[in-house]
Amino acid sequence: MLEKALSRRSFLTGSTAGAATFTIVRPELVRGAAPAKLKAGLIGVGGRGTGAVDNLLTGNDNVEVVAMADVFEDHLERNLARLKQRKFADRVNVGPEHRFVGFEAYKKLVASDIDIVMLCTPPGYRPEHFEAAINAGKHVFCEKPIATDPVGVRRFMAACQKAREKKLTVMSGSQRRSATEYIETVEKIQNGAIGDILALYSTYLSGPVMHAKAREAKWGDMEWQHRNWYSFLWICGDQIVEQHYHNIDFMNWVMGTHPVRVVASGGVAWRPREELYGNIYDHLASDFVYPNGVHLSSVCRQYPPADPAGNKLYRRVDDLIVGSKGRSTGTDLGTKGINSQVQEHINMVKSILGQGPYINQGMAVAESTMTCIMARESAYSGLEITWDMIMKSQQDLQPKAFGYSQKMEMPPLPMPGQYKFT
Repeated sequence: MLEKALSRRSFLTGSTAGAATFTIVRPELVRGAAPAKLKAGLIGVGGRGTGAVDNLLTGNDNVEVVAMADVFEDHLERNLARLKQRKFADRVNVGPEHRFVGFEAYKKLVASDIDIVMLCTPPGYRPEHFEAAINAGKHVFCEKPIATDPVGVRRFMAACQKAREKKLTVMSGSQRRSATEYIETVEKIQNGAIGDILALYSTYLSGPVMHAKAREAKWGDMEWQHRNWYSFLWICGDQIVEQHYHNIDFMNWVMGTHPVRVVASGGVAWRPREELYGNIYDHLASDFVYPNGVHLSSVCRQYPPADPAGNKLYRRVDDLIVGSKGRSTGTDLGTKGINSQVQEHINMVKSILGQGPYINQGMAVAESTMTCIMARESAYSGLEITWDMIMKSQQDLQPKAFGYSQKMEMPPLPMPGQYKFT
């Protein structure tokens, strides 16, 4: 079994090599004293995908985007047009022959003449897209999370090991890991600035994410679930996996490892049992326990913007690390740097060109994704879920066939006592 071959601690304590190990990952990309111009291709031309292109081109003058792929042609054309209106439009050169559409579009993109593959689709597709990019010898920017089920996480982990062997750069969309204030704060905490860590708290109280207002009659079941992807478990993973991931990944980084067990609870307080709202929870609370006995109390929810009287519902996203000599918010011991989503792309390009440390964040983000899935499965089932249980889980949420008109039944809402953890 793959899980027996993988280190449970893996590489969470760091994703870069020391300065003495700087290497030119692909020497043919460096031409004389001038920086090479790298070619990037984007899979998933939605809001996050176009945002990632913006971040990449803002931070790096030596990169151009030359290929795009999406399940929907209207997404691709609309967002490509928007990018062509930006200040870096001369570096968005995606001709008609390099605009790939459909469920197999990613295969054509990774086979094209590019150096970097940017993975920005909904996370249900991340494992197969990442695997294809690594097999094709491409460097990867990979949005978080990296899967929605344990089978997908393990598939990603296997490809991550292959990327390391090939010295392919893997940069994640876990932007805190590139933020100066977080990096400096974590370093100080791990060096004893607040003493021994006693307790951890993370909160992500936000609003619902809806990508569609209603289903159009022409949309088949699978197209509908893609158009409104955040409402469906198989493709989004639920809020704790898709958004609250940021907080949990940060706590794993602080602790230098993943939790060994979790007990969680959650449910649906306001989301109507209608097709538009799918089968995800709108609130979830988790009690994680790390190997040294430290607990992480984690809460996330997605409630409407306001009540009938117009009162805004409470919103908060924050963290707290409590130590024996003090406490930290996760950023208060560091200095503010540039936009971390721009910085991560700068770091990625330097890694590719050998101008900075080699970066492969794949295993760290895979373990954080699995941590989130572990809590979700505990809430759905009502069970205490251990790391060993989730690493051995055979849960595979992915459809076995794909097509715009593919029939997909409305999935049930997970109910503790009825839901079966596998």
